[in-house]
Amino acid sequence: MWMSVIAISAGAACGALLRWFLGLQLNALFPTVPLGTLVANLLGGYLIGLSIMIFSQAVTLSPEWRLFVITGFMGALTTFSTFSAEMVTLLQGGRFMWALGGIAMHVGGSLLMTLAGMGTFLFIRWITAG
Repeated sequence: MWMSVIAISAGAACGALLRWFLGLQLNALFPTVPLGTLVANLLGGYLIGLSIMIFSQAVTLSPEWRLFVITGFMGALTTFSTFSAEMVTLLQGGRFMWALGGIAMHVGGSLLMTLAGMGTFLFIRWITAG
C-alpha cells in the first residue's frame, strides 16, 4: 500500500512540475488559447497511448510503475479542470469561436495524440522485429 502511495505521489509531483513549467514557458505566447495547457494535454494524450501499450506488453513491471506513470504523472500533467476554466473564460468574454476551437484542439487533439502514442509503440515494435 505505501509503495503505491509513494509511486502515485512521486509521479504526480513530476507531472505537476512539468505542467507548471509548460504554462510558464508557453501561456504568454498566445494568451487567447493558453498553449501551456494545450501542450500538457496533447503531450499527456500521446504519452498515455504509448504507456498503455508499453504496460500491456511489459507484464513483469511492478504495478507501482503503472501507478507512477499513468495515475501520478499523467494525472497531474493533463488538466481537464484548467482547460474547462479557460474555455468558460473565453465563452464569458464572447469569444465563442475561440472556445469552440479550443475545445476541438484539446479533445480531438488529445484523442489523436493517444492514437499516435499507440501507433508509435506498434511502429517501433514492427521495425525492431524485422
